[in-house]
Amino acid sequence: MRFNILRQYFLNEIVQYLPKQGRVLDMGCGFGLFSLYFGKAEPGRHCIGVELQEGRVAHARKSAERLGIENVEYYVGDVRDWDGPTDLDAIYLLDVVHHLPQESVPEFLEKLKGLIKPGGLLILKDVADRPLVKMWFTLILDRLMVGMSEPIRYWPPAELIELLRSLGFDVKRHTMNDILPYPHMLYVCTAPE
Repeated sequence: MRFNILRQYFLNEIVQYLPKQGRVLDMGCGFGLFSLYFGKAEPGRHCIGVELQEGRVAHARKSAERLGIENVEYYVGDVRDWDGPTDLDAIYLLDVVHHLPQESVPEFLEKLKGLIKPGGLLILKDVADRPLVKMWFTLILDRLMVGMSEPIRYWPPAELIELLRSLGFDVKRHTMNDILPYPHMLYVCTAPE
């Protein structure tokens, strides 16, 4: 299996923080690209993908089967109704938070914290609100994908860090090196012991 993608280094910036062993939840997994890559990278890492859209989950399952990647599984669902494992080693969210209504984000992150083992990780990659040129470019693309009625809010890094810390996480901010015009920011959050 090969991942010949332009921005593989982008994935490597994230994978360096994921545990090599244990259960990792991919919240908002889409078509499963990231969980397939992260599962393939470490056979001891069991990736669980959760996605709202059934068609995307079906595609992810077919891809895992076709590629022979057995340490991934996919579910249609919402974390607010999650009845799966609650002792996860890590959860990652890639470009999810900015699509949530602002008022629901604290409760959403609190729910995720409850699914992670003490000392486990929440790895959150999202779009920052600066630099403005990159933010506006990204906003145009997001609006083309989701339309005008869906909420989009790019959190200022300091504000998101403050929220994560108020929930008890120890937060490390990692500015991602991206040659493309997206203001990506990675937050590596350790749950309280």
